[in-house]
Amino acid sequence: MIKMAVLGYGTVGSGVVEVIEKNKDEISIKANAELSIKYILDIRKFPGDPYEDKITSDFELILNDPEIQIICETMGGINPAYDFTKRALLSGKSVCTSNKELVADHGPELISIASEKKCNYLFEASVGGGIPIIRPLNYSLTAEKIDEITGILNGTTNFILSKMEKEGADFFEALKEAQASGYAEQNPAADIEGHDTCRKLAILSSLMTTKNVNYKEIYTEGIKRITKDDFAYANSLNQTIKLLAISKYDEDNNFYACVAPFMISKEHPLYFVNGTFNGIYVHGNMLGYSMYYGKGAGKLPTASAVVADVIDCARHLGKTVMCFWDKENITVAPFSKRSGQFFVRIIDTPENKEKAEELFPDMTLVSPMRDGEIAFITAHLTEASFAEKEKLLDGKIISRIRIAL
Repeated sequence: MIKMAVLGYGTVGSGVVEVIEKNKDEISIKANAELSIKYILDIRKFPGDPYEDKITSDFELILNDPEIQIICETMGGINPAYDFTKRALLSGKSVCTSNKELVADHGPELISIASEKKCNYLFEASVGGGIPIIRPLNYSLTAEKIDEITGILNGTTNFILSKMEKEGADFFEALKEAQASGYAEQNPAADIEGHDTCRKLAILSSLMTTKNVNYKEIYTEGIKRITKDDFAYANSLNQTIKLLAISKYDEDNNFYACVAPFMISKEHPLYFVNGTFNGIYVHGNMLGYSMYYGKGAGKLPTASAVVADVIDCARHLGKTVMCFWDKENITVAPFSKRSGQFFVRIIDTPENKEKAEELFPDMTLVSPMRDGEIAFITAHLTEASFAEKEKLLDGKIISRIRIAL
């Protein structure tokens, strides 16, 4: 029997307990051992809970118990999760986590400690909830040079954008519904400003490049500026708008990464990823494209991914599962050098039209969906070049959205 502990008895932590208890027979077969939860760490009391006798507020009790071999960290945040995780790994206990913040901030260090102590630090649930993506990058696609990952990695923002597209809701209406449905926090900044997606992209990019991608170096833009009018234009162009996380190498082997709203066409597989679902589109130089799709968040999908890591740890007691993520930082190319097209809406006046034609001589006009504005698509140009032209149109631009290739 393998005894384990769960740190944090919130949404994901209680889901982990539920998955292990409900699927105990299947898990035991696949782990080649019976798994037993001995402790659940939480500072709160849960009177009447069926696992009340396992709940403790004393981490030292867990750390110093030689029977505990695997720990699930589902607390979230950096502190005290970082301290608890590091000390557990140093004591030779494997840790499985859903904590994207901690993985993005300290992943290389914790992976290195696990390797030294012949245990494991696994984090499948930190990206894409229940979607298998970490394990494919570490195992199934190891014969590939992965040169591009494009993903919809946040269910909250995808729910909001889907509502705006399908029902004509404005941003704040869609956000309120997301909060009422439990998909968005009362303070939704991490989601709608793109920070959650950015951390997840940093994790995927680190595994893609095998070096450390600092999330602070990833250009990040949220969805607050997107309007239902933007969707009307996108629909007229047979496109939609998604918050995309993109990391890729260009032809000169420069590495770029960004998080931003993009227009994508109906031909793009991510076009059909709606609601709270996530999708991850991976390109390898031999395989070409493969796609991973499913529930990107939620109690049981995320818990299922954590428990899959627990099974992996149970199968590899005393051994370290390979993870290709070195401490060395990769150079993220300046986002200003990225090249692409932009969809632009400006206020319709003779002066504005003349200025736009002067700045974007190769633009393609789009039939206006609203009175009093001009819409167009630019030719390919760098982010730096567009930013300069945008300044010269200061106060005249209604909106601008990048177009995915």
